[in-house]
Order: sequence, then C-alpha cells, then structure tokens
Amino acid sequence: MSLAETALAILLLLVTPGPTNTLLALAGAERGLRRALALVPVELLSYLATVLPLALAGIWVLDRVPQARGAITVVAALWVLWLARSLWRLPAAGPAESAVTARRVAVTTLLNPKALLFGLVLLPATDGSRLGANIALFATLVVGVAVLWAALGALLRQEGGLSAAWRRGAALWLGALGLWLAGQAAGIA
Repeated sequence: MSLAETALAILLLLVTPGPTNTLLALAGAERGLRRALALVPVELLSYLATVLPLALAGIWVLDRVPQARGAITVVAALWVLWLARSLWRLPAAGPAESAVTARRVAVTTLLNPKALLFGLVLLPATDGSRLGANIALFATLVVGVAVLWAALGALLRQEGGLSAAWRRGAALWLGALGLWLAGQAAGIA
C-alpha cells in the first residue's frame, strides 16, 4: 500500500465508532472539550504500547501461537462488556465523578481489537522500510480522531448536557460491540 492508501485505511478504521471513541465522546460530554483532551495522550500511548510490539513481532508470534488471537479477542470482549455494564449502572442524575477515567481509556485502548489490524496489517510495510513513517502517520491520525470524538461529545454537552439516556445509549453501543467481539472470538476458536 502507498502512504496515502495507508493513511486512508488508518483514518477510516480510527473514525469507526468503537469502545475508545465512545469513551472519548462521553468524556467530552461529561467534562467539556478542554478537560477531555487530557485523555488524548493516554489513548495515543496505549495504542502505541499495543501496535508497536504487534508491528515488530506480532506476525511472528501469531504464526507460531494462533490461539493468541482468539484469547486477545475474548479478553477485549469481556472488558468492553464490563465497561458497558458499568456505564449502564451509573445513577440517572449523573456520577459524582466522571465515568471516563484515564485508566478506563488506557485499558480499553490496550484491548481495542482495532489495534490488531493496525499492528499486524496496516503499519508493517512489506519490507519493513516504511514502518517509522507509518507509525508517525498513525500517531498523528490517532490524535486528530481522538480530538474529533471528544469534540463531538462536547457538542452534545452544549446541546443540553449529558443525559442518562445518552450514557445508556453509549452503554448499549459498547454492549453490542462486546457481544460482536465475543462472536468473533467464538469464530476464531
């Protein structure tokens, strides 16, 4: 893939609604854009902690231990389902503290199944010559898309605040993603 094709593929995958994007939008809705932006470096570092080892050694490992892919998917599904349950159970009046913490963003991003596609498919160049450029491109796009999701949430905040219905909607979306991941894990096993 050319650098432009790689950029488009990464961008399309990053903007797809998923668990980390849902948390960033929720953070923007809960605390506003400026305070939600503090979570962007957490997402970036968490993604890099996952995709760099995958890009460097993941293909080699998965070729030798194919069960690892299914195990990673199961753990990701369980985390996303737990996160959905936690959001669903928040009080209707809103939490005293933010539902979205740096820890939740970090763990969710570390377990995000998109990381497998980034680290194993999109970032490694066939001959390894463009890995550095692809990583730089990836990091730039992660930051840009994270800011967009947080801004979307902040717009919701301006339109009347964060309602329990919006939070429950986010929980339902995460629950659906978790169930989809569980189905994927069942298909891998």
